[in-house]
Amino acid sequence: MSDRAPMVALISATSAAIHPAEAAFRRTFPSAVLWNLLDDRLLTEADQRGGLDAELYDRMGRLIDHAIASGAAGALLTCSMYAPVAHAYSTGPTPVLASDDAAFERVAELAPPCVLVVGSLPSSLQDSCNRLRAALESRGISVEVTGVVAKGAFEAAIAGDTERIVESIQTAIEAHGGTDNAPVFLAQYSLAPAAGAVADRLSVEVITGPNSSADLLRGRLTGTEGVP
Repeated sequence: MSDRAPMVALISATSAAIHPAEAAFRRTFPSAVLWNLLDDRLLTEADQRGGLDAELYDRMGRLIDHAIASGAAGALLTCSMYAPVAHAYSTGPTPVLASDDAAFERVAELAPPCVLVVGSLPSSLQDSCNRLRAALESRGISVEVTGVVAKGAFEAAIAGDTERIVESIQTAIEAHGGTDNAPVFLAQYSLAPAAGAVADRLSVEVITGPNSSADLLRGRLTGTEGVP
């Protein structure tokens, strides 16, 4: 293992995801050198097209290839919708993580009767619910996965208005009928700054991708995987 600090590329489809990802690395992997790569049309175009298509898939792949060719020791895709692109690099020498795989592991560990997924856009919410169901089913774990869109949260995240994100999430959950003590999974990194306040207000565990992903990359790039 080189003594040189590893460079980690944070590849984002919206600028609102950058701060939560950086904050997670500052907490759990402060020695990493962070490099932000942003294509801020990737998420809105996917929403307009009804999901990830071949052209957008290839566009994200080019960003990953650029990061690796330019010296990134690892990469994290902060947008949940682009997980299939990250998984295509799973056999390569450079770790490329999808945004939510580590968070899905947390849901699997809890194995609750149900989990509520909160998203900021309909297409990304549906994608996250489908991927979480598939991840749980692959482990033989039966969990009811339901989802709700927090209206206004996307715009609040772009504006950096954490309080408005919290209010949007709380309103959406209450309109859904509450959580019934089920854990909540926030489907986008841009919603992660609201996690603590939402957990406090609703007295439930709120799971997000940034912290778990940063911890997983720390382990892989420093040879300390599985070490607290």
